[in-house]
Amino acid sequence: MADAKVIPFDDDRSRGSGGSAGSGASGGKAAQRSARRRGAGSRRGGAAESVPVREVRPLPVRGAAPDDDGPVASESSPGPGPGAVPEPRSREEDGGLERRIAGGLAFLRRRLTGDYEVDDFGYDAELTDQVLMSMLRPVYEKYFRVEVKGVENIPAEGGALIVANHSGTLPLDGLMMQVAVHDHHPADRHLRLLAADLVFVLPVVNELARKLGHTLACAEDAERLLGQGELVGVMPEGFKGVGKPFSERYKLQRFGRGGFVSTALRQGAPIIPCSIVGAEEIYPMIGNAKTVARLLGFPYFPLTPTFPWLGPLGAVPLPTKWTIQFGEPIPTDGYSPEAAEDPMLMFNLTDQVREQIQHTLYKLLVQRRSVFF
Repeated sequence: MADAKVIPFDDDRSRGSGGSAGSGASGGKAAQRSARRRGAGSRRGGAAESVPVREVRPLPVRGAAPDDDGPVASESSPGPGPGAVPEPRSREEDGGLERRIAGGLAFLRRRLTGDYEVDDFGYDAELTDQVLMSMLRPVYEKYFRVEVKGVENIPAEGGALIVANHSGTLPLDGLMMQVAVHDHHPADRHLRLLAADLVFVLPVVNELARKLGHTLACAEDAERLLGQGELVGVMPEGFKGVGKPFSERYKLQRFGRGGFVSTALRQGAPIIPCSIVGAEEIYPMIGNAKTVARLLGFPYFPLTPTFPWLGPLGAVPLPTKWTIQFGEPIPTDGYSPEAAEDPMLMFNLTDQVREQIQHTLYKLLVQRRSVFF
């Protein structure tokens, strides 16, 4: 029996050591396989004798994004690799948050130490900008969704008198008009409203009104503010407008005796008509409890479909959609100072302002799709 030939598993090692690899077809095939491996290794740029090693990729970290270009960095890796998930907050955002916190603390310090300014009328500009407007803005933007038109008709500087219609049972329309001017005017102007005597005898309301820049509705205060270059707002209908029944909605009441016109004429300030749609429906006034009003010292005591029947819940206004439009200014600087004493001129200008506001109200009502949308 012929001796069996043993073919080694590692042909290269056997040949490198000078040992016999056998002869015949088996040895030739082994030599061919070895040559092919050497040729493939040289083409890949690696050593022919090296055995390919299987690449082991680490398991991805749970919650991390998969990486197509390389292994996913593990929790113990020194830093984020390619494709790593970015940090949720940048340094700029952290710095902005720190600045806001520092500003809030500085504001509290100034309030506690009394290091802030209030003008002769009680207007607190810092408190209004940082606190009071921030409280009114969600009601303005989210609840009533106020749309503002014609804000460019308000002058960027100098005194001007804004004359608006008044409605809504509670005077929320004046506050919304203040926010509209404050947030939308390119010159960041603030509206100083002329308010009725009742506002300044109510507790808490008195202080807040003064801080917001409201002052007594009298010719002396109005002329002084206009002389200082302030933007002054007035609603000549007064309680007749804000407390009228729902059946007379959007019908302007009498504009008094035209005192606002004489004030504007004395100061040469332009008159800007303003029309507000949406306030009439927030508290539909279907009745007036006059006896209760006399007992409380109010000009009227409203009865609405929800108040007082639902208690405090009935005092929540309906979320109507508002539109505030500022009309083209009516100039008064072309008149002489003596024109303020001319009753016929005052009557004509008062009627002109009233008609312009009424006409704009009708136009906005025709354009409105719905009370709430």
